[in-house]
Amino acid sequence: MSLLTNRNSWSLLGLPFDSIDLTNTTALIERSIDMNKRCFLSTPNLNFAIAAQSDEGFFQSVVDSDLSVADGMPLIWVAKLLGAPITERVAGSTLFEVLSNKPRANKIKVFFFGGQEGVAERAHQRLNETSVGMTSCGFYDPGFGTVEQMSTPDIIDHINSTKPEFIVVALGAKKGQAWIQATCEHLNAPIISHLGAVINFVAGNVVRAPTLWQRLGFEWLWRIKQEPALWKRYLLDGIAFIKLLMLNVFPLTVYDWQLKKSAGYKKPCTIEWGERVGSLITLSGSFKHRNLAKVKEALLSILNSHNADVRLTLDFTEVSYIDGAFIATLMFFQNHLNK
Repeated sequence: MSLLTNRNSWSLLGLPFDSIDLTNTTALIERSIDMNKRCFLSTPNLNFAIAAQSDEGFFQSVVDSDLSVADGMPLIWVAKLLGAPITERVAGSTLFEVLSNKPRANKIKVFFFGGQEGVAERAHQRLNETSVGMTSCGFYDPGFGTVEQMSTPDIIDHINSTKPEFIVVALGAKKGQAWIQATCEHLNAPIISHLGAVINFVAGNVVRAPTLWQRLGFEWLWRIKQEPALWKRYLLDGIAFIKLLMLNVFPLTVYDWQLKKSAGYKKPCTIEWGERVGSLITLSGSFKHRNLAKVKEALLSILNSHNADVRLTLDFTEVSYIDGAFIATLMFFQNHLNK
Protein backbone atom coordinates (compact mmCIF):
# COMPACT_ATOMS: atom_id res chain seq x y z
CA MET A 1 0.00 0.00 0.00
CA SER A 2 3.04 2.28 -0.26
CA LEU A 3 1.46 4.17 -3.15
CA LEU A 4 -1.20 5.41 -0.77
CA THR A 5 0.54 5.72 2.59
CA ASN A 6 4.23 6.54 2.11
CA ARG A 7 4.22 9.28 -0.51
CA ASN A 8 3.98 13.05 -0.31
CA SER A 9 2.32 13.64 -3.67
CA TRP A 10 0.38 16.50 -5.24
CA SER A 11 -1.76 16.82 -8.33
CA LEU A 12 -0.51 19.22 -11.02
CA LEU A 13 -2.33 19.54 -14.34
CA GLY A 14 -4.21 16.37 -13.41
CA LEU A 15 -1.13 14.18 -12.79
CA PRO A 16 0.31 13.07 -9.44
CA PHE A 17 3.82 14.33 -8.66
CA ASP A 18 5.97 13.46 -5.67
CA SER A 19 7.31 16.33 -3.59
CA ILE A 20 10.94 15.23 -3.70
CA ASP A 21 14.23 16.81 -4.72
CA LEU A 22 17.11 15.41 -6.75
CA THR A 23 19.18 14.37 -3.72
CA ASN A 24 16.36 12.37 -2.16
CA THR A 25 15.34 10.88 -5.51
CA THR A 26 18.91 9.67 -6.02
CA ALA A 27 18.96 8.15 -2.54
CA LEU A 28 15.60 6.45 -3.12
CA ILE A 29 16.80 4.91 -6.39
CA GLU A 30 20.01 3.67 -4.77
CA ARG A 31 18.07 2.24 -1.83
CA SER A 32 15.65 0.46 -4.15
CA ILE A 33 18.58 -1.13 -5.98
CA ASP A 34 20.28 -2.19 -2.75
CA MET A 35 17.03 -3.73 -1.47
CA ASN A 36 16.06 -5.11 -4.89
CA LYS A 37 12.73 -3.30 -4.50
CA ARG A 38 10.70 -2.53 -7.61
CA CYS A 39 10.43 1.14 -8.58
CA PHE A 40 8.64 2.22 -11.74
CA LEU A 41 9.94 5.76 -12.19
CA SER A 42 8.03 8.27 -14.32
CA THR A 43 9.51 11.66 -15.20
CA PRO A 44 6.65 13.70 -16.75
CA ASN A 45 7.58 16.93 -18.50
CA LEU A 46 5.21 19.49 -20.03
CA ASN A 47 4.71 17.46 -23.21
CA PHE A 48 3.93 14.42 -21.09
CA ALA A 49 1.43 16.32 -18.92
CA ILE A 50 -0.39 17.80 -21.90
CA ALA A 51 -0.62 14.47 -23.73
CA ALA A 52 -2.02 12.83 -20.59
CA GLN A 53 -4.95 15.29 -20.63
CA SER A 54 -6.56 13.33 -23.46
CA ASP A 55 -4.93 9.89 -23.23
CA GLU A 56 -6.33 7.78 -20.40
CA GLY A 57 -3.71 5.04 -20.72
CA PHE A 58 -0.88 7.57 -20.64
CA PHE A 59 -2.40 9.23 -17.58
CA GLN A 60 -2.84 5.87 -15.86
CA SER A 61 0.82 4.99 -16.40
CA VAL A 62 1.80 7.89 -14.12
CA VAL A 63 -0.74 6.90 -11.47
CA ASP A 64 0.66 3.35 -11.64
CA SER A 65 4.22 4.62 -11.10
CA ASP A 66 6.01 4.12 -7.80
CA LEU A 67 7.68 7.52 -8.16
CA SER A 68 6.69 10.48 -10.33
CA VAL A 69 9.01 13.50 -10.53
CA ALA A 70 8.53 16.84 -12.27
CA ASP A 71 10.91 16.96 -15.24
CA GLY A 72 10.10 20.43 -16.55
CA MET A 73 10.35 23.99 -15.29
CA PRO A 74 6.78 24.89 -16.43
CA LEU A 75 5.53 22.26 -13.96
CA ILE A 76 7.54 23.91 -11.18
CA TRP A 77 6.01 27.27 -12.10
CA VAL A 78 2.49 25.79 -11.94
CA ALA A 79 3.30 24.22 -8.57
CA LYS A 80 4.40 27.61 -7.23
CA LEU A 81 1.20 29.26 -8.45
CA LEU A 82 -0.93 26.60 -6.76
CA GLY A 83 1.10 26.47 -3.55
CA ALA A 84 2.26 22.87 -4.04
CA PRO A 85 5.64 22.06 -2.39
CA ILE A 86 7.26 20.85 -5.60
CA THR A 87 10.09 23.33 -5.86
CA GLU A 88 12.86 21.53 -7.74
CA ARG A 89 12.95 20.09 -11.21
CA VAL A 90 14.15 16.49 -11.16
CA ALA A 91 15.16 15.75 -14.75
CA GLY A 92 15.57 12.09 -15.64
CA SER A 93 18.75 12.99 -17.52
CA THR A 94 20.22 14.75 -14.47
CA LEU A 95 19.28 11.86 -12.19
CA PHE A 96 20.98 9.37 -14.50
CA GLU A 97 24.05 11.60 -14.77
CA VAL A 98 24.37 11.91 -10.98
CA LEU A 99 24.13 8.14 -10.55
CA SER A 100 26.61 7.56 -13.36
CA ASN A 101 29.18 9.99 -11.94
CA LYS A 102 29.06 8.68 -8.37
CA PRO A 103 31.88 6.16 -7.78
CA ARG A 104 30.76 2.90 -6.19
CA ALA A 105 32.33 -0.50 -5.62
CA ASN A 106 29.38 -2.33 -7.18
CA LYS A 107 28.41 -0.36 -10.22
CA ILE A 108 24.72 -0.10 -11.14
CA LYS A 109 23.99 -2.50 -14.01
CA VAL A 110 22.11 -0.67 -16.77
CA PHE A 111 20.22 -2.13 -19.72
CA PHE A 112 19.32 0.10 -22.68
CA PHE A 113 16.07 -0.79 -24.47
CA GLY A 114 15.00 1.09 -27.59
CA GLY A 115 16.28 4.22 -29.26
CA GLN A 116 17.02 4.79 -32.91
CA GLU A 117 18.95 2.11 -34.76
CA GLY A 118 22.43 1.67 -33.33
CA VAL A 119 21.99 4.24 -30.54
CA ALA A 120 21.47 1.69 -27.74
CA GLU A 121 24.68 -0.09 -28.73
CA ARG A 122 26.66 3.17 -28.73
CA ALA A 123 25.20 4.11 -25.35
CA HIS A 124 26.20 0.66 -24.06
CA GLN A 125 29.78 1.10 -25.25
CA ARG A 126 30.20 4.70 -24.08
CA LEU A 127 28.75 4.10 -20.64
CA ASN A 128 31.26 1.31 -20.07
CA GLU A 129 34.07 3.58 -21.24
CA THR A 130 33.20 6.65 -19.18
CA SER A 131 31.03 5.88 -16.16
CA VAL A 132 32.43 5.41 -12.65
CA GLY A 133 29.08 4.49 -11.11
CA MET A 134 27.38 2.43 -13.80
CA THR A 135 28.09 -0.39 -16.18
CA SER A 136 25.99 -1.40 -19.15
CA CYS A 137 25.08 -5.07 -18.99
CA GLY A 138 23.27 -5.10 -22.32
CA PHE A 139 21.10 -3.44 -24.92
CA TYR A 140 18.27 -4.31 -27.26
CA ASP A 141 16.83 -2.52 -30.28
CA PRO A 142 13.26 -3.78 -30.83
CA GLY A 143 12.80 -1.74 -34.00
CA PHE A 144 9.31 -0.60 -34.91
CA GLY A 145 6.32 -2.58 -33.74
CA THR A 146 3.53 -2.82 -31.24
CA VAL A 147 3.94 -3.07 -27.49
CA GLU A 148 2.89 -6.73 -27.76
CA GLN A 149 5.58 -7.43 -30.37
CA MET A 150 8.17 -5.87 -28.07
CA SER A 151 7.02 -7.88 -25.04
CA THR A 152 7.52 -11.46 -26.18
CA PRO A 153 8.90 -14.05 -23.72
CA ASP A 154 12.15 -14.22 -25.73
CA ILE A 155 12.74 -10.48 -25.33
CA ILE A 156 11.88 -10.53 -21.63
CA ASP A 157 14.14 -13.55 -21.06
CA HIS A 158 16.99 -11.84 -22.91
CA ILE A 159 16.74 -8.73 -20.74
CA ASN A 160 16.45 -10.73 -17.51
CA SER A 161 19.43 -12.90 -18.44
CA THR A 162 21.72 -9.86 -18.17
CA LYS A 163 20.56 -9.26 -14.56
CA PRO A 164 19.97 -5.52 -14.94
CA GLU A 165 19.35 -3.17 -12.02
CA PHE A 166 18.21 -0.16 -14.04
CA ILE A 167 16.36 -0.52 -17.36
CA VAL A 168 16.40 2.63 -19.49
CA VAL A 169 13.55 2.57 -22.00
CA ALA A 170 13.50 4.80 -25.12
CA LEU A 171 10.48 4.04 -27.29
CA GLY A 172 8.69 7.38 -27.32
CA ALA A 173 6.95 8.36 -24.10
CA LYS A 174 3.51 6.84 -24.75
CA LYS A 175 4.76 3.53 -26.10
CA GLY A 176 7.54 3.42 -23.51
CA GLN A 177 5.16 3.89 -20.58
CA ALA A 178 2.78 1.30 -22.06
CA TRP A 179 5.63 -1.17 -22.53
CA ILE A 180 6.72 -0.74 -18.91
CA GLN A 181 3.17 -1.32 -17.70
CA ALA A 182 2.90 -4.46 -19.81
CA THR A 183 6.24 -5.97 -18.82
CA CYS A 184 7.36 -4.67 -15.41
CA GLU A 185 5.89 -7.63 -13.50
CA HIS A 186 8.01 -9.97 -15.63
CA LEU A 187 11.27 -8.03 -15.49
CA ASN A 188 13.73 -8.63 -12.66
CA ALA A 189 15.28 -5.13 -12.56
CA PRO A 190 14.40 -3.05 -9.50
CA ILE A 191 14.43 0.27 -11.45
CA ILE A 192 12.69 0.77 -14.76
CA SER A 193 11.99 4.11 -16.42
CA HIS A 194 11.32 5.65 -19.80
CA LEU A 195 14.21 8.10 -20.25
CA GLY A 196 14.20 8.71 -23.98
CA ALA A 197 16.68 11.59 -24.02
CA VAL A 198 19.17 9.76 -21.77
CA ILE A 199 20.05 7.15 -24.34
CA ASN A 200 20.91 9.90 -26.86
CA PHE A 201 22.94 11.86 -24.31
CA VAL A 202 24.92 8.79 -23.25
CA ALA A 203 25.50 7.72 -26.86
CA GLY A 204 26.76 11.21 -27.69
CA ASN A 205 24.16 11.81 -30.40
CA VAL A 206 22.83 14.87 -28.59
CA VAL A 207 24.64 17.33 -26.31
CA ARG A 208 22.67 18.44 -23.27
CA ALA A 209 21.92 22.10 -22.64
CA PRO A 210 24.19 24.08 -20.27
CA THR A 211 23.04 24.13 -16.64
CA LEU A 212 22.02 27.79 -16.78
CA TRP A 213 19.71 27.14 -19.73
CA GLN A 214 18.12 24.30 -17.75
CA ARG A 215 17.56 26.43 -14.64
CA LEU A 216 15.99 29.26 -16.62
CA GLY A 217 13.60 26.88 -18.36
CA PHE A 218 15.15 27.35 -21.81
CA GLU A 219 16.40 23.80 -22.39
CA TRP A 220 13.71 23.44 -25.06
CA LEU A 221 15.49 26.09 -27.16
CA TRP A 222 18.74 24.14 -26.91
CA ARG A 223 16.91 20.93 -27.83
CA ILE A 224 15.50 22.58 -30.95
CA LYS A 225 19.01 23.67 -31.91
CA GLN A 226 20.22 20.09 -31.47
CA GLU A 227 17.13 18.45 -32.97
CA PRO A 228 15.31 20.92 -35.30
CA ALA A 229 12.46 18.46 -35.89
CA LEU A 230 11.29 19.13 -32.32
CA TRP A 231 10.19 22.71 -33.07
CA LYS A 232 6.61 21.73 -33.93
CA ARG A 233 6.17 19.71 -30.73
CA TYR A 234 7.43 22.57 -28.58
CA LEU A 235 5.22 25.08 -30.41
CA LEU A 236 2.09 22.99 -29.89
CA ASP A 237 3.04 22.32 -26.25
CA GLY A 238 3.57 26.05 -25.69
CA ILE A 239 0.13 26.90 -27.10
CA ALA A 240 -1.53 24.15 -25.05
CA PHE A 241 0.30 25.31 -21.91
CA ILE A 242 -0.86 28.91 -22.34
CA LYS A 243 -4.41 27.64 -22.80
CA LEU A 244 -4.16 25.56 -19.62
CA LEU A 245 -2.80 28.55 -17.71
CA MET A 246 -5.55 30.87 -18.87
CA LEU A 247 -8.52 28.50 -18.59
CA ASN A 248 -7.47 26.27 -15.69
CA VAL A 249 -4.47 27.27 -13.62
CA PHE A 250 -5.09 31.02 -13.15
CA PRO A 251 -8.82 30.61 -12.37
CA LEU A 252 -8.02 27.79 -9.95
CA THR A 253 -5.38 29.94 -8.24
CA VAL A 254 -7.91 32.73 -7.64
CA TYR A 255 -10.64 30.32 -6.54
CA ASP A 256 -8.27 28.52 -4.18
CA TRP A 257 -7.28 31.85 -2.61
CA GLN A 258 -10.96 32.66 -2.03
CA LEU A 259 -11.70 29.24 -0.51
CA LYS A 260 -8.80 29.54 1.92
CA LYS A 261 -10.40 32.68 3.33
CA SER A 262 -13.78 30.98 3.83
CA ALA A 263 -15.09 29.35 7.01
CA GLY A 264 -15.25 25.99 5.27
CA TYR A 265 -11.46 25.87 4.93
CA LYS A 266 -11.11 25.42 8.70
CA LYS A 267 -13.71 22.68 9.08
CA PRO A 268 -12.38 19.31 10.35
CA CYS A 269 -12.57 16.44 7.87
CA THR A 270 -14.47 13.20 8.44
CA ILE A 271 -14.87 9.97 6.47
CA GLU A 272 -17.75 7.61 7.19
CA TRP A 273 -17.89 4.08 5.83
CA GLY A 274 -19.03 0.70 7.06
CA GLU A 275 -21.82 -1.83 7.00
CA ARG A 276 -24.18 0.97 8.01
CA VAL A 277 -23.55 2.87 4.80
CA GLY A 278 -22.63 -0.07 2.59
CA SER A 279 -20.63 0.92 -0.49
CA LEU A 280 -21.06 4.67 0.11
CA ILE A 281 -18.11 6.66 1.49
CA THR A 282 -19.33 9.97 2.91
CA LEU A 283 -16.81 12.79 3.24
CA SER A 284 -17.29 16.14 4.91
CA GLY A 285 -15.19 19.16 5.86
CA SER A 286 -11.84 20.36 4.57
CA PHE A 287 -9.37 17.88 3.08
CA LYS A 288 -5.82 19.18 2.80
CA HIS A 289 -2.24 18.02 3.24
CA ARG A 290 -2.21 18.92 6.96
CA ASN A 291 -4.76 16.23 7.81
CA LEU A 292 -3.81 13.77 5.10
CA ALA A 293 -2.35 11.18 7.50
CA LYS A 294 -5.78 10.77 9.08
CA VAL A 295 -7.40 10.55 5.64
CA LYS A 296 -4.92 7.95 4.39
CA GLU A 297 -5.46 5.84 7.49
CA ALA A 298 -9.22 5.85 6.86
CA LEU A 299 -8.83 5.01 3.16
CA LEU A 300 -6.39 2.23 4.01
CA SER A 301 -8.93 0.79 6.43
CA ILE A 302 -11.51 0.82 3.65
CA LEU A 303 -9.10 -0.91 1.27
CA ASN A 304 -8.32 -3.64 3.81
CA SER A 305 -11.99 -4.40 4.44
CA HIS A 306 -13.31 -3.78 0.96
CA ASN A 307 -15.25 -6.49 -0.85
CA ALA A 308 -13.87 -6.62 -4.39
CA ASP A 309 -17.37 -7.16 -5.76
CA VAL A 310 -18.72 -3.93 -4.24
CA ARG A 311 -18.52 -0.69 -6.21
CA LEU A 312 -17.56 2.20 -3.95
CA THR A 313 -19.16 5.63 -4.27
CA LEU A 314 -17.69 8.80 -2.75
CA ASP A 315 -20.14 11.49 -1.63
CA PHE A 316 -18.55 14.97 -1.65
CA THR A 317 -21.77 16.88 -0.91
CA GLU A 318 -20.54 18.18 2.45
CA VAL A 319 -16.90 18.74 1.44
CA SER A 320 -15.87 22.40 1.69
CA TYR A 321 -12.24 22.24 0.46
CA ILE A 322 -9.78 19.87 -1.20
CA ASP A 323 -6.17 20.49 -2.21
CA GLY A 324 -3.79 18.89 -4.69
CA ALA A 325 -2.37 16.48 -2.10
CA PHE A 326 -5.82 15.03 -1.44
CA ILE A 327 -6.53 14.69 -5.17
CA ALA A 328 -3.27 12.73 -5.64
CA THR A 329 -4.24 10.50 -2.70
CA LEU A 330 -7.59 9.78 -4.36
CA MET A 331 -5.76 8.80 -7.56
CA PHE A 332 -3.68 6.25 -5.64
CA PHE A 333 -6.76 5.02 -3.77
CA GLN A 334 -8.55 4.37 -7.05
CA ASN A 335 -5.42 2.68 -8.39
CA HIS A 336 -5.44 0.21 -5.48
CA LEU A 337 -9.14 -0.47 -6.05
CA ASN A 338 -8.48 -1.16 -9.73
CA LYS A 339 -5.77 -3.66 -8.80
